[in-house]
Amino acid sequence: MEEAVPFSIVSTVKALSGALRRDAEHDAEISREREKLWFKESSAKNLRNRDFLSPNTVLTTLYAGGEVPSDVLSGIRSLRGSGVLPMGATEVTAEGLRVCVDRCAAFKGVLCGITPYLRPAAQRQGCVLINCPALHTKQTVPSPDTLALGQLRTVLIADHLGAQLRRQGYTVSFCPALPQDSDIVNFLKTLGIDWPTVPVSWTNEDREEKMKKALETSTYRDREMERGKRRSRGEEIEGEKRGIKEEVRINLKQVLQDENLQGYDPSLGTCTVQREALCHLAQLDSATADFSVSTATALHVTSCQDEFRQQQTAMLWRAAGATAVQRLVICGPVKTPGIQMNAAQYLQLRKAQMKEASEMKYGDQVEGQTWDDIIRVMTSATVRFELLSTVHTSPVTLDVQRDSGVSTKGPRGGVFVMYNCARLYPEIPGGTELDFSSLKEEGEWLLLFNYLIPFSELLDQSGQILEHEGGTARVCRFLVSLSKDFSSYYNRVHVLGEPLPHLFNQMFCRLLLLRALRELYHSALDSLNLPPIPQL
Repeated sequence: MEEAVPFSIVSTVKALSGALRRDAEHDAEISREREKLWFKESSAKNLRNRDFLSPNTVLTTLYAGGEVPSDVLSGIRSLRGSGVLPMGATEVTAEGLRVCVDRCAAFKGVLCGITPYLRPAAQRQGCVLINCPALHTKQTVPSPDTLALGQLRTVLIADHLGAQLRRQGYTVSFCPALPQDSDIVNFLKTLGIDWPTVPVSWTNEDREEKMKKALETSTYRDREMERGKRRSRGEEIEGEKRGIKEEVRINLKQVLQDENLQGYDPSLGTCTVQREALCHLAQLDSATADFSVSTATALHVTSCQDEFRQQQTAMLWRAAGATAVQRLVICGPVKTPGIQMNAAQYLQLRKAQMKEASEMKYGDQVEGQTWDDIIRVMTSATVRFELLSTVHTSPVTLDVQRDSGVSTKGPRGGVFVMYNCARLYPEIPGGTELDFSSLKEEGEWLLLFNYLIPFSELLDQSGQILEHEGGTARVCRFLVSLSKDFSSYYNRVHVLGEPLPHLFNQMFCRLLLLRALRELYHSALDSLNLPPIPQL
């Protein structure tokens, strides 16, 4: 049996716009104008009497005196189509033309077939390498104590992007590979990050030699400048220490001009190749060895402080013969006013605060392995939401005062989201024969219309980092907003009411809604590599 096409806000707005203009056959020509014809409502107040609104300003532009012809209204009420929500009542008011969805039919369509709403509508193909310069070896392998908070943010964003792109259908790999059981690998595991590893004895010397030879013979090698510099024996020895027998300089500006690359620093000039850069290039070459050239993309996720250095590395890789499309994802800084703190200290602080907050709320219950796991996940959630909820290009300011605490109450991010997820019931009966007209509480429609239906489209938008600046903060913000509205509904409505036969239908409908929300939470949290916690 073929799976039904899920309802879509975008498809519905497109169909409504075509019906309003009576020219649905000219989709391509008016698609940009259509975006302005209708507004999807989202506030609880407006959803009490409408779901979509075409304002009077639009109606007066389309029709003389703003009078909508009766055949247009009839066409809107009878709208059908792939992904189009079932229409209910329409009414012309002082504000404009308002449309209500047939909510009973919408509830049934979504809650009895939730699976397609939990994944991206479109599946893509291709290979993506996510490179995190913060984890590359400098003089030594990075450690939690040497990892700055801004660098930790880039690692979390890289991990989140990887999860989003995999959902889109891409094959994703990460760079660099880290030594097995190293402190940095174990640190990342506590945050739910499964970074690729190699044996401690592993070396990449063959690929480093390959990159060195590629740059030595590159057409972008600036031999004139090399010849123009006098060399002493001491300089040659120093060059050997860096892993290059003679100094190699690459004209990066010429690479930019020949490749017609945009967005790079215009001051990129001639760069002397260092051993550190060779190690970095060798890791990139190793990670893309099995990639199909025609579909390969490399995302360099780096902090704004390291942007120039990473631009140099990207151009050196191009000069060495790399053909993958390269994009830089530049992340804003992390500020801790008045306090200097590294990644290890930050995680330790949040873990201590999380344990203290849990003990204040649950007392002596907070002990044993189960609670250790809960606190670890809740700490990871707190860290992720603090560093991912802000648009990745913007700075993040953290409150890292020891006595500020981490609240287990209130809409403050990760903890709030995880507790609301834990409230949802694990075992709920199915029921396609239920009468969903019993779901009349305004919070029920708000949860379906603002969260369950649009989630698939959100996943599509969040995974578009390869085409343009995708929204690494969207999922976090979506979850916080969902948690606020779900918490309000949950505290107001008694889902498990009195065991009276005439209330069974409503109770089962509500349980199906909660089951769908539970799956939505789990799906969204999975893109953050956060497992759900048990009900507390």
